Amino acid sequence: MTELVHYELRDGVGTITMDSPHNRNALSQQLTRELAAHMDAAIADAGVRVIVLTATGTVFCSGADLKEQREANQGGASTGATSLAPILEAMWEAPKPVVGRINGAARAGGMGLVGACDIAVGVDTATFAVNEVRIGVIPAVISVILVRKLSLPVAMELFLTGEAFDGERAAAIGLLNRATAASELDTVVEQYLDALRKGAPGALGGAKRLIRDVPAMELHAGFEEMAARSAGYFASAEALEGMTAFAEKRPPTWAAQRFPVGGPDAAPATID
Repeated sequence: MTELVHYELRDGVGTITMDSPHNRNALSQQLTRELAAHMDAAIADAGVRVIVLTATGTVFCSGADLKEQREANQGGASTGATSLAPILEAMWEAPKPVVGRINGAARAGGMGLVGACDIAVGVDTATFAVNEVRIGVIPAVISVILVRKLSLPVAMELFLTGEAFDGERAAAIGLLNRATAASELDTVVEQYLDALRKGAPGALGGAKRLIRDVPAMELHAGFEEMAARSAGYFASAEALEGMTAFAEKRPPTWAAQRFPVGGPDAAPATID
């Protein structure tokens, strides 16, 4: 069986590439299974500082494999979109940044993948749509991500109309961080990767966790919790290295194998 999702680790970046152009990188059972396995492996690998999710061809992800879904329905079963849920949750909760290199159009479940990226850069000519209602279904699983990512009026519009929009609007509504010309896509992505490599692994995970946790906190309880987290991070091995490097006017030496991902509660790290 030909592999539909590839994984490469280079310079601390774990790149996951969907490679099923014959069906526009649709979320078939095989592709979803391989995507989940590679995502879990990248999250667990201490050598991975940043995860990049991208695809081959001119489409990032067209959503569910409708041919596979239709055949399953005719056979009395429905694969549904439940297999996508663990992938989206893993990306959202991963203690390391997930960067989307959005090489082309995204539809339906593909929109969930874009939304689950912490930083997403897409080509300005790409089109995007939450078009489930146009085939008689609802964007149920991806709504868990997109309603958190987008404003409610925008989510309502996209979910109900199913209308497509371009990369410039995707950036304007917060789905993408940047929309860029295709010729500049890799340059812009690399700029983000360079910036992320300068952050301490545990601190990156902790900063990402803030965005997930703080909105649900009551004000006083939030300040108490954040003060405790701040104290923990200031007492961490990463902070010692960072402050020492600052005093010595040199770049800090961040290495995943020396600074466990997970912040100050992770296993002790040693500094040479």
